[in-house]
Amino acid sequence: MNVDGKPYRTIWLSENGSDVRIIDQTRLPHEFCIASLKSLSDAIHAIRDMRVRGAPLIGITAAFGLGLAMRENHSNSALNDAANQLIATRPTAINLKWAVDELHTQLLNITATEREGFAMRHAQRLAEEDVSICSAIGDHGLEIIREIANKKHSSAPINILTHCNAGWLATADWGTALAPVYKAYDAGIQVHVWVDETRPRNQGASLTAWELLQHGVPHTVIVDNAGGHLMQHGMVDICITGTDRTTAGGDVCNKIGTYLKALAAHDNGIPFYVALPGPTIDWSIDDGLRDIPIEERDGNEVSHIMGGNSAGEITTVRLIPEGSRTANYAFDVTPRRYVTGLITEKGIALASRESLAALYLRQCHATLLENS
Repeated sequence: MNVDGKPYRTIWLSENGSDVRIIDQTRLPHEFCIASLKSLSDAIHAIRDMRVRGAPLIGITAAFGLGLAMRENHSNSALNDAANQLIATRPTAINLKWAVDELHTQLLNITATEREGFAMRHAQRLAEEDVSICSAIGDHGLEIIREIANKKHSSAPINILTHCNAGWLATADWGTALAPVYKAYDAGIQVHVWVDETRPRNQGASLTAWELLQHGVPHTVIVDNAGGHLMQHGMVDICITGTDRTTAGGDVCNKIGTYLKALAAHDNGIPFYVALPGPTIDWSIDDGLRDIPIEERDGNEVSHIMGGNSAGEITTVRLIPEGSRTANYAFDVTPRRYVTGLITEKGIALASRESLAALYLRQCHATLLENS
């Protein structure tokens, strides 16, 4: 995607291969900053501190992190330790664990001196695969938006409500929930995006709005609690969100507040779609409420907020009284009964084990064999 007319990915290996470059998302939208990852520690901090975020992107970053770890020490013990540290950084998103487990196994089966190069090539391949997957998600989602546009009798734009950031900043490129929006906009379909601010980290207001602005897509930032009101008054045609982990049965775990949007959409007869790549499906679990670990983050994300002041300086201010306690649950689970459909790279699935398994027969069977 483009930033001020220049194409960027969210993560890439530098030309001389000495380091991994990322867009530091903690600085957006106030400052576009490219950061350098030179060690395992750098990769761990980038994931944990959310300099990179989004399930697909943190999986790719973790793969690069294993490569950087092997540059420092390519022994088996160092490899095992690096894998464990990376998996522990963000417990909810399954892409990270899949990426680390797969690469970890492959690295154990080659000579120690080959590990760094192999890991770096593997991470780059994951990034390229992610771009293709997200582009395909966009193509399938485009058809849903096109169908709504064809049924809409007025010339008004298709109003799409999204939550958090599931755009290109959450992946290597294109994004998941926003990929259909970009494809529709590029195809000449009139679209308008309602952007939930997405407290507490404001990924909607800071990241989604920023990348939509870069692409020229019409959008309006709203407070999180406005979504239901808009739906009640016919101002939303479709909701599309991303997901950090989807169960084999179709339950969806996404940024906190997604469940409330799904409830409002259900009550108002508005289609609620979730866009996801295959690696986000956890075939080993069925019940999201019972089995998905919900990350609890630092309470400072609730009690404080970062922004730009009138002097153009980035600053952090306290929002709540000194002494008040905070709770910061980062995700919630939307039960499958509230999900109209799952937009994947392989097509549209119902939020059910049978429908997902039909699209991903090989992956589903492989997991069943592993667990048998």
